[in-house]
Amino acid sequence: FTSGQDPRVLGSSLTSGSLLSGKPASPSVGYEPLPPTIGRNIFGRQVCQLPGLFCYAQHIASIDGKRGLFTGLTPRLCSGVLGTVVHGKVLQVRKSSNLPKDLDCLLCNLTTREMMARSAATLITHPFHGSGLYDSIVTIYREEGILGFFAGLIPRLLGDIISLWLCNSLAYLVNTYALDSGVSTMSEMKSYSQAVTGFFASMLTYPFVLVSNLMAVNNCGLAGGSPPYSPVYTSWIDCWCMLQKEGNMSRGNSLFFRKVPFGKTYCCDLRMLI
Repeated sequence: FTSGQDPRVLGSSLTSGSLLSGKPASPSVGYEPLPPTIGRNIFGRQVCQLPGLFCYAQHIASIDGKRGLFTGLTPRLCSGVLGTVVHGKVLQVRKSSNLPKDLDCLLCNLTTREMMARSAATLITHPFHGSGLYDSIVTIYREEGILGFFAGLIPRLLGDIISLWLCNSLAYLVNTYALDSGVSTMSEMKSYSQAVTGFFASMLTYPFVLVSNLMAVNNCGLAGGSPPYSPVYTSWIDCWCMLQKEGNMSRGNSLFFRKVPFGKTYCCDLRMLI
């Protein structure tokens, strides 16, 4: 529940039994309703693994039915549509200015435009990460106020901005200095380099996604975002520092190969790692 995946998409109705059930525990590693199993990593080495995407999908379906797998789909779709519209409108407005001819200045100009468009879209759509059904909206507003709909916004914005600049800068360097302009498949190579650099940038900025999702559910009334499953963070910086201290900055970055953190053991009674 405290992984890097969207935290309120699965529990926006605040009634999902698969996410709110379970006994309390002492440390702050997160709720794991299913125990680890012995498996093999991508290199064939035997390791103790936590259940992945398909195991938890079956677990949610067994408790909430197949419909539970689509909890939060409506606000997610609304977020995507609204974000696309806002992103396009901002780019359309910013395109009216003249573009510089210098390549370096052009990169900065285009990236700045994209940054403004993405930031505007993120700002407008962020409340949809915390609202689904009417009851959810009322609950969030009653317990956290207006600011509750924007919990975790700052690290999410920072992550998006840093990822965008990293991706565009790396792609520019690779396309300009590493690829031969005489190659016939130049356009294809540039598209591949953009995809690779985008993936690399998303890996580097993953901690921002994790912190944003944790802050979105921090002490909001959900069992997974409250003690003892998760500590109460005073700010996103406090959350960042605590995760870094515990070595959990990459927690939830894999959907399939989830290795048990070093030094942690699974408590069956408490259903979490301690």
